[in-house]
Amino acid sequence: MVSRRTAVFFALSSLFFGGTFVAAKAGLAYFPPLLFVALRFDVAAVLMLAYVGLTSSRAELIPRTRGDVAGILATGVLAIGLTNALLFVGQQYVTSAVASIIYSLNPIMTPVFAAVLLSDERLSPRGAAGLLLGLVGVGLVVSPDPANLLGGAVGKGILFVGAIAAALGAVLIRRADSDLSSTVRVAWGLPFAAALCHLLAWSGGESAAAITWTTEAVLALAYVSVFAGAVAYIAYFGLLDETGAISANLIFYVVPVVSTLGGWALLDETIDALAVAGFLTIFAGFAVLGSKSIDVRSLLPSVPSDAPLSDEDSPVREEPRGYRSD
Repeated sequence: MVSRRTAVFFALSSLFFGGTFVAAKAGLAYFPPLLFVALRFDVAAVLMLAYVGLTSSRAELIPRTRGDVAGILATGVLAIGLTNALLFVGQQYVTSAVASIIYSLNPIMTPVFAAVLLSDERLSPRGAAGLLLGLVGVGLVVSPDPANLLGGAVGKGILFVGAIAAALGAVLIRRADSDLSSTVRVAWGLPFAAALCHLLAWSGGESAAAITWTTEAVLALAYVSVFAGAVAYIAYFGLLDETGAISANLIFYVVPVVSTLGGWALLDETIDALAVAGFLTIFAGFAVLGSKSIDVRSLLPSVPSDAPLSDEDSPVREEPRGYRSD
């Protein structure tokens, strides 16, 4: 059965990542986007490094293998840094609900990279059908008509690339086969994420002088740094270590629901009928792909742990690769 620890990780990461889109949209009224992300990771890095310094031994903290280094870089540069830089820039142009829906392509893209980069995984015809259905749904959300090309479609395209970066980062973390715990790996990765975002902010001409410090700005920064930063990343990467990239990224099925409700309740956002149709189509793709992405042996205690699964029962095979979690 799914363990209580896994269920808690899933719930926390879904809730806090869903809230990220709402807090980011609110905070962008006061911060330049890339500098907002950089400051977020500055705070989160300090908190995480202090936490692992107090709770881990020296042996547990030191990267010792190429896999450890590769896992840290995949975490910090790609899965956290570049992904969030694209997310915050793209969200300037769309509502938090639409941003989260596009970003929810993450679990659909993950099996594609897994099939290429992880030798023991492949995408079945059923999985490919789910992928195609999800892409159709995103097409409906993006609505690429001429009136949109110079407006929200720009941000939607940036968000789509961010979803790809997140999926690729998750698979590369799996491939690295690091011996570091997920929490230690995140603590090492966050300074790299912060450095990358500061570099991007500097190259984009963003300045701290453009920040408007208000109570709302501080609250938005605190949420994305502490709850959607340190706490959510501990939960998400712990889930990634325990269940694998494909199953862990099923949280992004729930994220659009959280962000849509949050945007409606806190930001008075709405979503048009075509976007709703796209939302439902994406979920149909999730149902086709995601329902077969979880090893049924983890859900049915009556099935022996060594019971074989047919190819039809498992469109993407994903075996543990030596990870350990906290």
